Amino acid sequence: MAKKIIYPLLAVIGIAVASGAAWWYQSKPKGTQEVNGVPAAAASAPVAGARAGSESASRPAGVEVARVEKISLRDDAQSVGSLRSRQSVMLRPEIPGRVKTLGFRDGAPVRKGQLLVQLDDTLQQAELKQALAQVSIAQASLKRNQELVAQNFVAQRVLEESLANLQVVEAQLALSQARLARMAIVAPFDGTVGIRNINLGDFVKDGADLVNLEDISSMYVDFRLPERYQGKLKPQQTVELALDAFPGRAFKARVDAIDPLLDANGRSVSVRALLPNTLGQPAQRDKPVGAATHAGAPVAKPGATGAVRGGTSGSAAPLRPGMFARVTTVFSVNNAALVVPEEAIVPQGGRQFVIKVVVPSALHVAPENLPPETKFVSLRQEVKLGVRRQGKVEITEGLSESQTVVVAGQQRLQKDGTPLRIVELGRPSPGAASLAGPTPTASAPAPAASR
Repeated sequence: MAKKIIYPLLAVIGIAVASGAAWWYQSKPKGTQEVNGVPAAAASAPVAGARAGSESASRPAGVEVARVEKISLRDDAQSVGSLRSRQSVMLRPEIPGRVKTLGFRDGAPVRKGQLLVQLDDTLQQAELKQALAQVSIAQASLKRNQELVAQNFVAQRVLEESLANLQVVEAQLALSQARLARMAIVAPFDGTVGIRNINLGDFVKDGADLVNLEDISSMYVDFRLPERYQGKLKPQQTVELALDAFPGRAFKARVDAIDPLLDANGRSVSVRALLPNTLGQPAQRDKPVGAATHAGAPVAKPGATGAVRGGTSGSAAPLRPGMFARVTTVFSVNNAALVVPEEAIVPQGGRQFVIKVVVPSALHVAPENLPPETKFVSLRQEVKLGVRRQGKVEITEGLSESQTVVVAGQQRLQKDGTPLRIVELGRPSPGAASLAGPTPTASAPAPAASR
């Protein structure tokens, strides 16, 4: 009976001892842990001292830098559009009739008021003659009644009836003249006719398509821009065009109208620009090196790239409605824009910063508090951004020209006054592999002392 009680008691005591030992091991300070019978704090003291000495003797943080540049920068937006005639109309008859005369050739220029299509007007001519005769009779009757009223042979009422009758027949005459005029279809403006859809002798109904008339002395280009550009758009802004039909040529237009109504589907604004119907100018990128110039304008040498086949004398109006256009709307041009690489921007808390490279004296840092041979330290600077173009970002506030900023390694610079070591690309130095950024892309300039 005693043995049965002792075994469970020993088991409980063993569990309690094991639990207490485990609790003590987990809760004691790490510095008091033993390593091979020696307290860990004592064993690690030389190592910690060696590490501290190594850190004090380590070199400054390696970074890549770039200078603030001043360049000419454009604020623009790209879109696509289509060319349209300045004026365009499809000529249609108001009265049905048979085609009697065609006064144009397909695709030929015409003048305002020129007869284009004459419909058979025999019936209208007869109606006009009848109306003229009725007017003549009414005028004679009125004159006779005036004389009779003057002699008191007829009442005044007869004279008034004659006058009213004359007005009726004059109205009928005007109606006959209007019907006759509608049988002749004339050009409403100067332009170029298209290809006709009728022939002599055809009977056309009212509203049938006869021929289109286009005014292409100048052209419209219609395009759309996202609604965020609504505040930047203004009349007479410059618009640059590139047409697939004329590769190597550059065209310029001016904003003529801005639609006040935004497209609810695409959230875009419609814009119309006006451009002259010319061959434009050779695009800069296609101008051959060493091309001859005359009177300040580039003239392509024979066989040079970018020349338009057929020359400029092939057509006085080379542009046509419906052509596809690549449109660049220029909002502004800043000839003295300060830019830095986009990699230099450090966003933080909704604000934008760069890290400038300055000399220690700019922050009143004593040389004895810096590692040996330290020439530069870091300084965080808040900036305001402008236009972004091709890996560059405009700095509108916060920097000046020729200052130097960090473009790689910013994560090492958590506080101002951190010692810096400029890594020159192409000249790897010990520790350069620890820099942020996998592959350098440009040589680092020598930093200027910034204040």
